[in-house]
Amino acid sequence: MFGGGGMNPRKMKQMMKQMGIDVTELEAEEVIIRTADEELVFTGAQVTRMDAQGQETYQIVGDPESRPRGEGGSASAVESGDDAVVDVEGEAAGAEIPDSDIQIVAQRAGVGKDEAREALEAENGDLAAAIARLE
Repeated sequence: MFGGGGMNPRKMKQMMKQMGIDVTELEAEEVIIRTADEELVFTGAQVTRMDAQGQETYQIVGDPESRPRGEGGSASAVESGDDAVVDVEGEAAGAEIPDSDIQIVAQRAGVGKDEAREALEAENGDLAAAIARLE
């Protein structure tokens, strides 16, 4: 992250807040990174989400277990809420767009749900880009 050296963690947190960076610890049970030929599975990893000017970055700290792709686990199911399955390139896996996202885009752009869904699919689920596409 930042080269804090011996900086007081409280001072570092205060400086990040002043710069508009919000850091949140997530209580993740499991994190899976899928590549073309393997899955890296982090169980009980420390996950930190950093939001800097609308750009979210995730940091995973832990020891992964490597396994061949498609072996074990129920990670292929995406649950509702803020959880999402993300492939290595960073695009949302699968073509499932949450109804809440469709509703937000439809409201903001003043279009129907079908048009909002098409824009979200074209922009790989990126809300801002879908709204900009429709405006």
